[in-house]
Amino acid sequence: MQLQYSFIIPVYNRPDEIQELLESFNALDGAIPFEIVIVEDGSTKTSKAVVETFSNKLNISYYFKENSGPGDSRNFGMQQAKGNYFIILDSDCILPKDYLVAANKSLETDYVDCFGGPDAAHSSFSNLQKAINFSMTSFITTGGIRGNKNSVDKFQPRSFNMGLSKKAFEASKGFGRIHPGEDPDLSIRLWNLGFKTKLIPEAYVYHKRRISWKNFYKQVNKFGMVRPILNKWHPSTKKVTYWFPTLFCLGLILAILFFILGNKWLLLAYTIYFFIAFLLALISTRNLIVSVLTMPAILIQFIGYGYGFFKSTLAVSVLNKNPEKYFPKLFFKLN
Repeated sequence: MQLQYSFIIPVYNRPDEIQELLESFNALDGAIPFEIVIVEDGSTKTSKAVVETFSNKLNISYYFKENSGPGDSRNFGMQQAKGNYFIILDSDCILPKDYLVAANKSLETDYVDCFGGPDAAHSSFSNLQKAINFSMTSFITTGGIRGNKNSVDKFQPRSFNMGLSKKAFEASKGFGRIHPGEDPDLSIRLWNLGFKTKLIPEAYVYHKRRISWKNFYKQVNKFGMVRPILNKWHPSTKKVTYWFPTLFCLGLILAILFFILGNKWLLLAYTIYFFIAFLLALISTRNLIVSVLTMPAILIQFIGYGYGFFKSTLAVSVLNKNPEKYFPKLFFKLN
């Protein structure tokens, strides 16, 4: 089958990000043809003018629709696309020059109907962005699975960098209304339909994540709240490891209490963990400031996810609450 690529990019009030992303498209290596579908999700600050400046340089189309969330916007974009293989990106990504060449080579060698790629920090990123990127992707935190080569066989692609065949999209009906969590939900449903997924390590993107500490906490907290809902929808995917951030936080509280009571050993273990994380960040980023910022980033990630996971598990699994009614902000209403 000859692959015809369509990049699907939902955007909400971020024309500056679209500018950077389209510039990276313009610099891609190789002669592989592709189209770009921009879906404006009810923005008040649109990207239309930015997109028009690239109309003579790229095969690009632009659509404006009422706000219904990123999942529905991706579905809308795939419905409009002309290709038979969709590559979904977030608007805050930048593509390295060999992205499409790497993805295409992997699919030609070992075809799957859905793939995911990891993310990395670009040299132009701020120190905060680099610290958060390390926390979200390092093997020493919960983020490592997204870029872990050992996870290829049952990899759950994330929608900031995700490939999906037209066949798989039509069979699965695409993304659901939950957000975040719409991407692992789709991956699991694809497995149930008999489709395979994989990680393409070489097809990475620079994921900018223009967020503050406060917004980072909100993001990982939502990630934690979503997981028990997905576990209830798809019981076979439950893992003990999902409890790790919650147990990490409970252990830290105990370590502080024990220290107050005169026992320092548990707190010393946490100190060693953060020191190792600091060293790994320093080796990886070669930046002392970023390495220092990595410490609060990891702590925020664990606390946000751990508390969200515990709260949602209590509500959904113990009290048997309706997820959509109890956590309405995690679900988009479709137009």
